[in-house]
Parts: sequence; C-alpha cells; structure tokens
Amino acid sequence: MFAAASYSIGGIRRLWQEAAFRHILLLVPACIILLAVCNARLVEYTVFAILFFCLIAVEALNTAIECLVDHLAPHWEEFARDAKDLGSLATMCMLFAIGTFLAAIVLRTIF
Repeated sequence: MFAAASYSIGGIRRLWQEAAFRHILLLVPACIILLAVCNARLVEYTVFAILFFCLIAVEALNTAIECLVDHLAPHWEEFARDAKDLGSLATMCMLFAIGTFLAAIVLRTIF
C-alpha cells in the first residue's frame, strides 16, 4: 500500500509538469465559486468532485500515452499522431462533461 502511494505521488509530480494539468487545477476554484453562487446542493458538489477526479485520471492516462508514444516514435509516425489525438479527445470529452454539468447548474439557477 505504501509503495502504491509513493508511485501515485510520483505520478502527481510528473503530471505537475504538464501545463494542461496546472490549468485544470486553476479552474477548480472558479468552478467551486460558480457552484456556490448557484446554491449547489451537496450532491452537485459531489458530482463535480467525481467528474474532476475522472478528468485528472484521463489527463494522467493521456500524459502516459504521450510519454510512451514519444519513446516509441521519436520521429513523426501516423500511429503516434493518432494515439496522441485520441488521448486528447478523451480529455476534451471530460472537459465537455464538466462544462455540461456546470451549464445545467447555471441554467437551473437562472430559470
């Protein structure tokens, strides 16, 4: 269990090197403020937290894909581009999911 935790901490350290991860972390306080302004319920904060952790997991997997692809194909290869594009798509889908969730909360508040 301690070894697994140390590997996870190493993963967080590696992920911190990615600008996309740092941007995600910057958006979290803004999203929490938005939820507070919209008088979100506990269940809505919980759903946001779950979506946020899913986004972090997908971003970590995307970074892992990029690391492996960069190692396997240091020069341009079609499979490398496809792998990176698909990883990016997965991250974008999570961002859209969070955006849709937040939009639903805002719309509920307005109407």
